[in-house]
Amino acid sequence: MTQSELAKMTNVTRQTIIAIENDKYDPSLKLAFSLAKSLNTSVDELFIFFVGD
Repeated sequence: MTQSELAKMTNVTRQTIIAIENDKYDPSLKLAFSLAKSLNTSVDELFIFFVGD
């Protein structure tokens, strides 16, 4: 799947997908679930969450 295809499936721009991939943008919870569904995976598998001190 291309970035453009994923962007279209999740109703965001390709630039948003690129920013998420490069850790420059934190998606909303709604977008995170949409991305996970589009990629046939879970949000837990798609994103790693770090809790800072």
